[in-house]
Amino acid sequence: MMALLDSPLRAGPIHVDGDRLTDRLGKLRTFGGTTDGGVTRPAFTPEDLRARETTAGYLREAGLRVRVDAAANLIGTAPGRRPELGALVLGSHLDTVRGGGAYDGAYGVMAAVEVVQSLRDRRVELEHPVAVIAFANEEGTPDTSPMFGSRAVAGLVDERELNARTADGRPFSETLDAAGGDSARIGRARWPHGSIAAFLEAHIEQGPILEREGARIGVVEGISGRQTVELVVRGAAGHGGTTPMDARRDALVAAAQAVLGVRELAGPSGVVRVATVGQCRVVPGAWNVIPGEARLQIDLRDLDGAAIDEGLARLRALSDRIAADTGTTITLSPQQRVTPTRCDERLRKLAVDAADSLGHAHRSLPSGAGHDAQWMSRVAPSGMVFVPSRGGVSHVPEEYTAPEDLVAGADVLLNVVLAGDREFRPEG
Repeated sequence: MMALLDSPLRAGPIHVDGDRLTDRLGKLRTFGGTTDGGVTRPAFTPEDLRARETTAGYLREAGLRVRVDAAANLIGTAPGRRPELGALVLGSHLDTVRGGGAYDGAYGVMAAVEVVQSLRDRRVELEHPVAVIAFANEEGTPDTSPMFGSRAVAGLVDERELNARTADGRPFSETLDAAGGDSARIGRARWPHGSIAAFLEAHIEQGPILEREGARIGVVEGISGRQTVELVVRGAAGHGGTTPMDARRDALVAAAQAVLGVRELAGPSGVVRVATVGQCRVVPGAWNVIPGEARLQIDLRDLDGAAIDEGLARLRALSDRIAADTGTTITLSPQQRVTPTRCDERLRKLAVDAADSLGHAHRSLPSGAGHDAQWMSRVAPSGMVFVPSRGGVSHVPEEYTAPEDLVAGADVLLNVVLAGDREFRPEG
């Protein structure tokens, strides 16, 4: 094997085999492919297991030793010249939502495999060990929490999850074990401190910014934190034909004002990056009855935890004003809180340098969606590289990234790995 330090490849950027990358992505989309061009491949379904088996073959072709850990993560590893160094870890996930697309997650896994195989093709041996992980159950099967595999690697799985009943009535532990996991020893999936030098995930953007601005590469600043909130408005139900307008305490009218107010939390004078009301349930829900109750599910996201806190405070004040104006009562119940995750500055700089050396236009941007990288950041410096999504859509059959963009992102990933092999050392 040719050592990196002696390799002429350091004279400039190198490239992956783009045809091999796109061919493999095309093969993966046949597992769970739908007639409308999408992919339905939820975790641990027969389609997902076939995709995992095929990916295991690709990992072996790349010269990696393949195993499945206790969390059913599919892992390929190769030693470096200095095995005492932590591993450079790459990866994403293979599962999809129902009615999803062919690129979310799968691209990150295939790009990672291609990076390692391109190094093998050139007989380049890294100083660090290297690993590729296809994380299990990133999307979350019905009645299970998402990003299970990466949380297990970080040691953040609640064992109560294993006893939760899935849609087929079985405990999740049985589903996990049938996929090659070991629920009784789930703690063994955790990677100990120091075992990972850095983690990097390539992913489609799932938004419109790169396409809109003509940038081929997105260097991710961080993964947005989020606060979900249930807002409950209680008024008084009544007959829609007989109750005078000035005698009404219409819960839906008050909720509608709250919906508009939530939008302003992310407007020009707002405090969070994005704010969404994604669900509204009305009681009693009859067309001719004044709503007596309305429940909203609200999602606030930002890279700054303090901004999310301020958004929540403004939402409380807004609710008090609306309640007073409409004669209703409004209660807020904060629910799931996810802490914002900043990407490692060294990895961000390496991605910028790689994109520049390859001649790719790039820009920094946040990730509004959650990713495995946010959990891997709990145990190692982590970063993400985005490529454009046509139309900014994802989790739908129309999800698409041009082949040249897929290859460009993998090229950046490859050159970040080469540079990171020099950067992430105790003496570096």
